Amino acid sequence: MNSQENYIGVVGSGTMGNGIAHVFAQSNYKVLLVDLNQSILDNAMKTISSNLKRQVKKELITQSQMNHSFDNITTSTNMKSLRNAFIVIEAASEDEIIKTNIFKNLDTICEPQTILATNTSSISITKIANATSRKDKVIGMHFMNPVPIMKLIEVIKGKDTSEQTLETILKISKKLNKIALECNDSPGFISNRILMPLINEAAYCLMDRIADKESIDGIMKLGMGHPMGPLTLADLIGIDVCVSIMKVLEEGLKSKKYAPCPLLLDMVKSNKLGKKTKEGFYRY
Repeated sequence: MNSQENYIGVVGSGTMGNGIAHVFAQSNYKVLLVDLNQSILDNAMKTISSNLKRQVKKELITQSQMNHSFDNITTSTNMKSLRNAFIVIEAASEDEIIKTNIFKNLDTICEPQTILATNTSSISITKIANATSRKDKVIGMHFMNPVPIMKLIEVIKGKDTSEQTLETILKISKKLNKIALECNDSPGFISNRILMPLINEAAYCLMDRIADKESIDGIMKLGMGHPMGPLTLADLIGIDVCVSIMKVLEEGLKSKKYAPCPLLLDMVKSNKLGKKTKEGFYRY
């Protein structure tokens, strides 16, 4: 890799953003992690440090590899610092307006050859690309949570994504020791078009008192071979994120079958968002 190809930008340092920075740094890329303020970035770096230490404890990496990976990440509150990045991956909130505004800014900041990828889990890649003058260099790169552990990257081509951009992302995914699987641009792509109705039905089962949360999760784990029950998974993803994705599916596919369960909407109103607020379907 030449120096520019080794330089990756990540916008957004929350759960997904810090995980993405972690795996790139661990694969010997230089990463610039950008967010709105330094305190958010400091928290992200603490999370990355904690996750790297966990890998050392499990003997997945050495102490030296941990130190090298951590040193590969720098932080900034200035998006203009991303000017010379080879690829910038956006991992901001799952909100179309926020994402398109970030892409508009990146399009004016970054060099013409820079690839702009989004970690969106549901929003149209083509819509996001339309906010830029480089539609051929915009692509979906949907990592799974937790990023350092999950092997999949769902790679989504927009209407105008070039084959060269696609091939570059597939090669990088391989360097990250991930498995990239492709799909075309459609609301929720493959992962969430299938997963969100499952979570929604699990919420309905709880709301309709068909079973308690432990039984719902247990039946899906023991009977269907799922590693995690749908309600536990919803807590991990974030109830608010699940609701946002369901609304994208409902609107984009023009079908009420994707409308979020009233229980999920009430949980969002009550700020019971899952692990990140210490309470969702379960207490943490």
